[in-house]
Amino acid sequence: MRLVATTSVAEGALLGKAIYNDKGQTLLNVGVRLERKMLKRLEEFGINYIYIMDPDTDDIVFKNSISEELRINAIMTIGETFKQVQMDSKISHTFVLEKSAKKFKMLIVALLDELNSSKALLNLLSDVFLHDHYIFSHSLNVTLYSLAIGIEMKLSPKELEQLGLGAILHDVGKMKVPEAILTKPGKLTAEEFEIIKEHAEDGFQMLRNIPTISLIVAHCAYQHHERLNGGGYPRGLKEEEIHLFGKILGVADVFDAVTSNRVYRPAMLPHEGLEILYSGVGSLFDPKIVDAFRRAVAIYPTGLTVTLSDGRVGVVAEQNAGLSERPIIRILEEGGCRVEQPYHLDLKSNLSLMIVSCDTIIQYEYANNY
Repeated sequence: MRLVATTSVAEGALLGKAIYNDKGQTLLNVGVRLERKMLKRLEEFGINYIYIMDPDTDDIVFKNSISEELRINAIMTIGETFKQVQMDSKISHTFVLEKSAKKFKMLIVALLDELNSSKALLNLLSDVFLHDHYIFSHSLNVTLYSLAIGIEMKLSPKELEQLGLGAILHDVGKMKVPEAILTKPGKLTAEEFEIIKEHAEDGFQMLRNIPTISLIVAHCAYQHHERLNGGGYPRGLKEEEIHLFGKILGVADVFDAVTSNRVYRPAMLPHEGLEILYSGVGSLFDPKIVDAFRRAVAIYPTGLTVTLSDGRVGVVAEQNAGLSERPIIRILEEGGCRVEQPYHLDLKSNLSLMIVSCDTIIQYEYANNY
């Protein structure tokens, strides 16, 4: 299978990986022959990349980072709590969040169990789900990225539990932001951006007095937009003034934001998102955290077509744990010509070679071979 931009899929290609909604219902199953109207609907729903079948790569196996059952349970748990917060009064916020804290802690234990047992690089691009509400899926994704960083940094189980809970709830303050601003397709006005910025303070105030939630968790909501150079908000904290969890959440939050489809811009690929983080190392983001992120997350997702520095073209076939920038490549082209027998090239063992470009727009004459 190959990972392909939805906009470039030719009519008649076969879907390689099922697409689900956030209730676990299958929208399109594996093997469906994609018609133009289906592809158009996927684009409208913000699904920028899908997997298609391809004879040269159909034996390449994609594993979900977490099970579909756990992802669906997590999204529904986050969604139910956030919707109640959005509807209820200030007094009820405390009750709703206190009641939900136990569910969230159990959820974090389950997420940690699956992340620790898989031993694989985190690859959320391979989980093709259609979500009704960006904040719910974003909260889960940021939690997964944060936990992956925390595991890589060898945080204790207690620290991971607190970090995970802080990540799930980091954007709860956005439930007080008007929906029209959250979903605005164009650029926000200065006044609208000031309203958005209030979510960090609002989230902190919601969480700080709940007895079942530690103050560190409340500070995750408060600090995830603070930056090392003092240019963040709401307090303009610098360097050591920012808690480790706030620094981790800052990295996870930005990466998921730029690699997710938004109403005002399309998603970037993971390696493009990593470049955003690299550009802020030292000034915005802690170098140790960005490095831990790089080791823990699949920067070149399995199935992505890549070009190497010697001109060879192939598809990412496997990941090397801890070496996200050096996966195993199935070579399909040499010197501009297709090879008769595709073969694997491990970039971990070929240090003189590197990936120089990626492509999600490919030719689909192979799809007609089915």
